[in-house]
Amino acid sequence: MPVIVDIDVMLARRKMAVGELAERIGITPTNLAVLKNGRAKAVRFSTLDALCEVLECQPGDLLRWEPER
Repeated sequence: MPVIVDIDVMLARRKMAVGELAERIGITPTNLAVLKNGRAKAVRFSTLDALCEVLECQPGDLLRWEPER
């Protein structure tokens, strides 16, 4: 998929565990894992907003597009 999810990068920069992030944004760790591993088909704007608020970042810090090769 050409959309790359960089939640792991932001988690490492913030020294935050996946479980803590999931709890703070109000989703299950399983659903967060689906999103961060790039297996999600969609992301709600409310979830993206919560991620950006908790991680203190912009949507472009979490999602980027790369053309398929």
